[in-house]
Amino acid sequence: KSQEKPKDSGKVTITKTFDFAGEEIKVTKEVDSNSKEAKSFLKQQEKLQSAAPASLPTVSGVKRPSGMSSLLGKIGAKKQKMSTLEKSKLDWENFKEEEGIVEELAIHNRGKDGYIERKAFLERVDHRQFEIERDIRLSRMKP
Repeated sequence: KSQEKPKDSGKVTITKTFDFAGEEIKVTKEVDSNSKEAKSFLKQQEKLQSAAPASLPTVSGVKRPSGMSSLLGKIGAKKQKMSTLEKSKLDWENFKEEEGIVEELAIHNRGKDGYIERKAFLERVDHRQFEIERDIRLSRMKP
């Protein structure tokens, strides 16, 4: 299930419900109203709203679900499942927001002490060592 809450800033809040280990998890994401995801979400909401008036109104004018089919629909409706990796990613994103460390992590990972920078340095050293060893082997061969 999803719900929208348009805001003045041109953002759309999308709420999705997932099933993870028998537990209901709600994921809220805020995207630009011009984005592809927001447009598809709005189309989906329009389809759901246009399908809702199809149920039969009662005498008092209040719409009621049509008996057995609505019960089967509720029972048969399956929530989208969430994998362990997706749940871990969601938990990490929530932790970063709660602790306020998003910017600090971005600065640290971008800087001199970042993981990517260290890996690139090690690759350069390894390549340079290989070239030195290759030059030594070639010099010993002397044709």
